[in-house]
Amino acid sequence: MVFALGPRALEAGHRLAVHDTLDSTNSEALRRAREGERGPLWIVAREQTAGRGRRGREWFSGGGNLATSLLFPAPVAPAVAATLGFVASLAVHRVCTALAPGLDVALKWPNDVLAQGGKVAGILLESEAVGASTAVVVGIGVNLAAAPAGTAFPAQSLRALGHRVAPEAAFAALTDAWGALAALWDNGRGFDVIRAAWLAQARGIGQSVSVRAGDRVEDGIFETLDEQGRLILLMADGTARAISAGDVYFGDATSAVAAAGAVR
Repeated sequence: MVFALGPRALEAGHRLAVHDTLDSTNSEALRRAREGERGPLWIVAREQTAGRGRRGREWFSGGGNLATSLLFPAPVAPAVAATLGFVASLAVHRVCTALAPGLDVALKWPNDVLAQGGKVAGILLESEAVGASTAVVVGIGVNLAAAPAGTAFPAQSLRALGHRVAPEAAFAALTDAWGALAALWDNGRGFDVIRAAWLAQARGIGQSVSVRAGDRVEDGIFETLDEQGRLILLMADGTARAISAGDVYFGDATSAVAAAGAVR
């Protein structure tokens, strides 16, 4: 099979660059932006040698997985562009539920996708000032064939769950799902619609969670998302706290985070 854009992406004027091997699809997208590319341009690689995830972590990208990035023109403030992570996670959710039916697929704040409780996909948003504009890159990695072991939050692959999905099929479906959801997002004007759709598929709403940011852990009830996409945590004293970034842990993982040496 070959990588190709879906019909909706083609109609929207998206373009595609395919590589057998790259250090990182996000890095390639940023390099192209510095050279004058503005997008929308999808970059996909059959293999990544230096993939990265959120907060500087390495991103595992074994053979048969999907590694792709979209250089997307978004003439909006950085805080608004950051909400594209919710667009991306919803798009991946649509792909997983369509191509791997029957699985329990859920969203984990801020931008992970879970299948049967394990992380099956992650999203990394990066931006960089390029001349008078800002390049926004949405990196998406999906564990189709394999998942790493020993991660802080358990990882999962669709193949291990009984679903064989080709990267090419997942990619085409992803580009079309993105197109539909990005149209709803509408440069941030439609984030209320995206927010509602995300909350409908989210794990942990109304439940106790721990949110780790650096060496600090906050415990509380995951109440909702605000209009900027921040997690609203209801604290034990009844106050609400808006959290912009961090890693969410559920259930037994809460004690594991505390044992890792976080400072409360």
